[in-house]
Amino acid sequence: MEDKLEKKNTEEQLVRKFDSSKNSSPKPKIIILVLVVGVLGVLSGVLIAKGTALQSITSFEKIEAEDINKGAKLGSGDISIFKDTAEGVLKEGGIDSEGQYHLERPGGKTQFVYLTSSIVDLSLLVDRKIKVWGETFASEKAGWLMDVGRVEVLE
Repeated sequence: MEDKLEKKNTEEQLVRKFDSSKNSSPKPKIIILVLVVGVLGVLSGVLIAKGTALQSITSFEKIEAEDINKGAKLGSGDISIFKDTAEGVLKEGGIDSEGQYHLERPGGKTQFVYLTSSIVDLSLLVDRKIKVWGETFASEKAGWLMDVGRVEVLE
């Protein structure tokens, strides 16, 4: 019996009734703070998105072939992300729909590097000696097929 009384006293101490007559709505200061934080979050997101969009647009300015001089570098500024490099004279034409251009290198057709790029407009560099950085892809016809991410004009 004593255990039951002790248990009842313990339960009464743990469970308390709340006074429902008090206002249970959040204070106006908290509501205002939440709204201000939300508005600032949205505004900062919009500003960051606009800044990013402006940078990507300006990096794709219209360039003419005549404006590209020896030593010019086009494409990505970080060459560490590219595994492969090649040098040669850029010519139009791929091989059996693999690549749109190719680099002519000493040793004849067996040494050609067939190229494609979604970053650099290779059409501006036809008949120029260039060095390319990119990634080699598997191909069926081309001995070497590369997606170009950076180009340096050598001549």
